[in-house]
Amino acid sequence: MAGIDDETKRRFKRRLRRRQKNALVLGHQADQKIERLLIRRFDRLLSVRRFVMLWTSLLLILVLTGIYQTRSLSTYYQTLQPVPGGLYTEGLIGNFTNANPLYASGAANTAVSRLVFSGLFKYDNKNHLVGELAHDYRLNETQNRYTVHLRHNINWQDGYPLTATDIIFTYRTIQNIEAQSPLYSSWQGITLSKLDDYTINFDLPNALSAFPYSLTNGIVPEHLLKNIPPEQLRSAPFNTTPVGSGSFEWKYIEVSGSTPETRQQRISLAANKKYTHGRPKLDGINLITFSDDQHMVTAFQNKQINAMSGLENLPDQLASDKSVQTYVTPLTTAVTTFFNTSRSPLDDANVRRSLILGTDRNKLATIFKHSVQLVDSPLLKGQLGYDKTLVEPAYNLDAANQLLDQDGYTRGSDGQRAKAGKPLVFDLSAQDTSNYANVAQFLQRNWAKLGIKANVSYFSRDELQASVIANHDFDSLLYGVDIGVDPDVYAYWDSSQAAITSQGHLNLSEYKSGPADQAVEAGRTRSDPAVRAVKYKAFLAQWTKDLPAMPLYQPNYLYITRGPVFNYERKSANSGADRFYNIQNWMVRQKRQTVNN
Repeated sequence: MAGIDDETKRRFKRRLRRRQKNALVLGHQADQKIERLLIRRFDRLLSVRRFVMLWTSLLLILVLTGIYQTRSLSTYYQTLQPVPGGLYTEGLIGNFTNANPLYASGAANTAVSRLVFSGLFKYDNKNHLVGELAHDYRLNETQNRYTVHLRHNINWQDGYPLTATDIIFTYRTIQNIEAQSPLYSSWQGITLSKLDDYTINFDLPNALSAFPYSLTNGIVPEHLLKNIPPEQLRSAPFNTTPVGSGSFEWKYIEVSGSTPETRQQRISLAANKKYTHGRPKLDGINLITFSDDQHMVTAFQNKQINAMSGLENLPDQLASDKSVQTYVTPLTTAVTTFFNTSRSPLDDANVRRSLILGTDRNKLATIFKHSVQLVDSPLLKGQLGYDKTLVEPAYNLDAANQLLDQDGYTRGSDGQRAKAGKPLVFDLSAQDTSNYANVAQFLQRNWAKLGIKANVSYFSRDELQASVIANHDFDSLLYGVDIGVDPDVYAYWDSSQAAITSQGHLNLSEYKSGPADQAVEAGRTRSDPAVRAVKYKAFLAQWTKDLPAMPLYQPNYLYITRGPVFNYERKSANSGADRFYNIQNWMVRQKRQTVNN
């Protein structure tokens, strides 16, 4: 610094002061610009942000309000509608052993058979006969040839075409006694001939108006069974791994349970995508067998199954469950008290008439949990030939007592009637179920008022069939017989069917009447409905004179489900297995959908 003069120092200080002053000016100017360009705009930005947030909040409120209103108002233009899809699980009592429709019997076997196999014809929801594999039939002028026309382009579930060859094979196998089909007796004397791949003639030995109703059994595949000897068909592996043409196809079977009481079989079936009437709306169905009612009801309560088949009544423990749906379908069956006219004292027409006069059948209808249709004739109400003027006599206790008095049956001090020292007593055989027991006890009480004693014996279904019914080993029998859609009751009332050597041995009253035989045989051999009605009127006139039995009521088939099964409803049915005739239309799922105006 010694080398620097004072002037230089002064100039340096002045420049330094100017720079400092300029820096201060620049800093002040910068502050002003920041204030003007940033801070003031930042304040404005805050106002803008508040404005944006306000409108955003308002928009959100409007959106949420719209959603709420849409949901609140959706019931006005949207409803829950059934939609396809889903697996369905049904429980039933029994064991599965054989799905082959040539042999299937019992609830489980007939259920699987009905699902896997198709028949030429089936019944619709109104119980009218409609085509399934066939689209129609023609009857010739002599009324003994039925020509059936098949639908085209039908395949078995393994892809093979189904043709008239399979129809011929099925019925000729039934006609072969070595095949041991339960349908054997119904097909004797009928000749089948193939006209082409889609046309078959059925030639009958005599005219038979009810014949088309026998064409509902399942058809089996000739290409899979033709090499199996007839005597081995009943035990063929095909029967438990079936291939049919029905609405569902076989998948597998699982068995669980370590004891007979807990044993269950799960039969799993999948929708047949190529079913002739369209792919089923359900994706699949599982059938689970149970040893008894209680195990099935427990599974239903635990929601292991969607439905129960085969119960007589809705279980008490389910009565208050609002999710349970009970479908009640009257069967074309007549529960009847059959009087064995070959045994005393029921060989006396006056005793039989007194028993009927002394039974208050109107009160009978009140003992059931579900209302039943009363039956008062060998034919069902509404059937061709039914005549309301030709029915069994109405309840009249005084007339019943008077008739017994006139017949020589007098009351003792205990009120019991007797004739020539022989008390008026007979046995009543019935199946051991709650409904049959209630009816049997009702009859006992009614007849006791007449001084008549009925001793009731209960049997299991198998015992009743194998010993009591097969041998006609009863005085009287409380039993249900299948009438069906057509009024052909030949099997139950023609004299030829009373003998133990007859094909069916189904004339359970052993009723013999020449005039009745002539009328019932004429009625089944006419195709004109008016002529048939005339013939059946003559039959009813004789039958109501002799009164070999007391028809009581049509039982119901109950189908109990959790939630609705859409398109299930049937006006009537011939058997429980009939529920599956329209299963391709069943739906169990629901989805909210817009109502179409």
